[in-house]
Amino acid sequence: MIATTLFGLEDILAGELRALGATNIEILNRAVRFHGDQAMLYKSNLHLRTALKVLKPFTQLMIRDSIDLYKKIKRIDWEQYLSVDGTLAIEATVNGDYFTHSQFVALKAKDAIVDQFREKYDRRPSVDLDNPDLRINLHIYDRTCSVALDSSGASLGKRGYRQSQALAPMSEVLAAGIIALSGWDQQRDLYDPMCGSGTFSIEAALIACNMAPGRLRNFGFEKWKDFDAALWAVVKQKADEKIVEPTCKIYGSDIDHDAIAISKSNAMNAKVEKYIQFKQMDFLTSAEHFNDGLVLINPPYGERLKEKDEIVPFYQEIGTQLKHHYENCDAWIISSNIEALKFIGLRPSRKIRLFNGPLDCKLQKYELFKGKKGENRQVADTEPTRDN
Repeated sequence: MIATTLFGLEDILAGELRALGATNIEILNRAVRFHGDQAMLYKSNLHLRTALKVLKPFTQLMIRDSIDLYKKIKRIDWEQYLSVDGTLAIEATVNGDYFTHSQFVALKAKDAIVDQFREKYDRRPSVDLDNPDLRINLHIYDRTCSVALDSSGASLGKRGYRQSQALAPMSEVLAAGIIALSGWDQQRDLYDPMCGSGTFSIEAALIACNMAPGRLRNFGFEKWKDFDAALWAVVKQKADEKIVEPTCKIYGSDIDHDAIAISKSNAMNAKVEKYIQFKQMDFLTSAEHFNDGLVLINPPYGERLKEKDEIVPFYQEIGTQLKHHYENCDAWIISSNIEALKFIGLRPSRKIRLFNGPLDCKLQKYELFKGKKGENRQVADTEPTRDN
């Protein structure tokens, strides 16, 4: 199987798979290949926090052109996976000089599959892009086409709790990945002072409770012909038996009243509302202290025109607030505005390259001490060396 992820989270995902009991783990570019049985397929979808999809490859084709692609896709016995009255969707990615349009590849593959059914039954499966019975993934590199079944359905980042969201929300997968990269031990208290939709706080609560992130949603494999409902029930039951009461406190705040209302609603949907304290507050002017904990900040990046003139003073104020009110904390800040990050006024001890959607970002760690302790600490650049 192959679990896909975001750039920079491959090692974290490999660690998650190892903890689940996967074998033959191999780190790829924005993905991890692994082996496991049907229970592992189900568990990986239910438990993985930093995966986007879990794919089950089943054949590899050498193709010369679009006609050859059509013929070889049509030769596959699709009735093993799909009924004539079922629905399908195809996602394709292409890389190379021979095939350059992913939508064209997906269309040719769809034609091949439905033509196979039409010739046999004079009827054909329908296309359903949102909730198909079978989602097929094609990956073409040069002239090699890997064909896989998408066991996840919707992205695993869609946990099912975020039914409302504030402006420019962070993805659940990225939030969980940043928490993992921070090394949080679930013993220290955690604070997100610009919580927006509450994603950092909610993902942290799910982790602290050892609650499977996929427990509120459905998956693509539940519509497969070989779906084992009894096995799936056992996997879910075992996951629920491992839920615990957190021993730390989790806080979220935001200057915007609507953001707090959205965060509370999302936390309630995720069944973790009693473990998070949300409060409307301006982080930059608050005199409240937060000591010996973990601070996660996803500030505005200055992408919108009205922010650009204010972004440098804003980042300066973040640094000042951290310096005076957050003793013995580790603060992690992610931003695509690399220039503005320089005005935090604190020396980062780690720098990690990540992407927030299409935005090339830096995640930086600041170790906050009382007085001048740690002033001469060296910066550790920890950027993944894999290609973007």
